[in-house]
Amino acid sequence: MTFLDIRLIDLVDIVLVAYLMFRVYKLIKGTVALNILIGIFAFVLFWLLIKAFNMQLSSSIMDNFVNVGVIAFIVVFQQEIRRFLLLLGSKYNLTTRFSLDKVFMSESKGMMDIYNKPVVRACSALTKTKTGALIVISKDSELIDYVQTGELINGVISTQLLENIFFKNSPLHDGAVIITRNKIKAAGCILPVSQNRDLPKKVGLRHRAAMGITETTNAVAIVVSEETGRISFFSKGQMEMGVSPEELQELLDKV
Repeated sequence: MTFLDIRLIDLVDIVLVAYLMFRVYKLIKGTVALNILIGIFAFVLFWLLIKAFNMQLSSSIMDNFVNVGVIAFIVVFQQEIRRFLLLLGSKYNLTTRFSLDKVFMSESKGMMDIYNKPVVRACSALTKTKTGALIVISKDSELIDYVQTGELINGVISTQLLENIFFKNSPLHDGAVIITRNKIKAAGCILPVSQNRDLPKKVGLRHRAAMGITETTNAVAIVVSEETGRISFFSKGQMEMGVSPEELQELLDKV
C-alpha cells in the first residue's frame, strides 16, 4: 500500500489507537502495571520471533499461553481496567450531563460558591492545630459506593461541623468527609488508595486516598496534613501541595 492509498478513515483509525494507547499509559504511569505491560510486550515480541523462525515446539507452548492471555490480562489488570471504566463513566456520563438537576445547578453556580467558604475556613483552622483532614467534593456523581462505607450525616456545610468531625478524639476523624450537592453527605468514609509511585514517599494514606478518589472519579479532594498542617488540593489525579487558604478558595471556585 502506497501513501496515496491511505484513506481518511485510516488516519482517523491511527489517531484513535494512538490516543487510546496514550490514555492507557497515563492511567498506569507510575504503577506496577506499567512494568507488567512492558513484560507482556516482550512476551508477545518473543512469541512473534518464534513464529517467524517456525520453531514448532516452542511455538505450541507459547500458543497455549496466548490462548489464555485475555483471561490472564483481565486478572492482572483488573484494578486498572476498573479505574479506566470508572474514568470513562464519570467523564462521559450523558445522564448527568443532560439532567435537569445540572441545569438548575448551573444556574445557581454563584450560590453554590458560598458553600466553599465554610470548607476553606475549616481547613484554615485545622492547619493551625495540625489536625489531619480529608474532604472530598463531588461534581456530577454522588459517590454512593463510597458514601455507604461511612456514617450518613446529610447535614448543612458548616465550619464548626467539619472541625468537630476531624477533632482528634472524634470516632470519624480518620475517614473522609464526602460533600455532595451542598451537603455533608457522610463522614468516616473509606476511599481507594492510589498506587501511583510518583507520589512523594513522605505523604501518608490521606494523600494517597485523595489521589485515588480523583483518579477514579471527577471529584476533587482536600487534605490537611497531620504532621505539617499544610493543605494539599487534588483534582484529576494531580496534587498541589502547600496551598494557602486564599489559593484553596480560588481552586474551589473553579470547580
